[in-house]
Amino acid sequence: MNIDQQEVQKFADLAEKWWDKSGDFKPLHVINPLRAEYISSKVKLNAKNVLDVGCGGGILAEALCDAGASVTGIDAAGPGIEVAKLHAERNKKDITYIETTAENLLDSSEKKFDVVTCLEVLEHVPDPKLLVKTCIDLLKPEGELFLSTINKNPRSWITAIVGAEYLFNILPKGTHEFNKFIKPSVLGSYLRDGSAKLIETKGMFYNPLTHKAKLTDDLGVNYLMYAKKT
Repeated sequence: MNIDQQEVQKFADLAEKWWDKSGDFKPLHVINPLRAEYISSKVKLNAKNVLDVGCGGGILAEALCDAGASVTGIDAAGPGIEVAKLHAERNKKDITYIETTAENLLDSSEKKFDVVTCLEVLEHVPDPKLLVKTCIDLLKPEGELFLSTINKNPRSWITAIVGAEYLFNILPKGTHEFNKFIKPSVLGSYLRDGSAKLIETKGMFYNPLTHKAKLTDDLGVNYLMYAKKT
């Protein structure tokens, strides 16, 4: 099974904090509009079937729902899924949430999706290549895939771990492990091996002092990839 139980437990323990915009997930709330707008700029989401893999408490799933998509969110951490269900219900958002992995969903369902998103997840699983392949397999022919993760280099270690977790305390300590970071060239090879074509890669810059975020051409730390199933 392509899940790291320690990672699942880590996010389960944080479940109640998902929607606290000034708490542990503040950076996610800051970058979320950026991510949702980027996806919306590439795909007309209205009436599209979208799968959000590793949906956590539903922050991205709700934004995609607001853009008109029919959203299914999956996550291996049950408490996060329960938070997502409760938040969607309270805010009258029609989103399907399932406690499962992408691999189990592929095995148990014939359903294919127009769009699959898997953001800030690849650096938390034992086998990211398998997860990318599974996301592609869950797409309809010519379906569209959005991935995001963290580059693997000295700068990303300083920024995403030392800076974010220890100096600025904008993420809980232990959120990331450097050996799980992924170079864009490696992620690009995962896409090719999984029968998808890379369309675009964009960097994502987060300023820990102003808590503002923007897309850039600098892939040094956080980055997004947009691809299509071939």
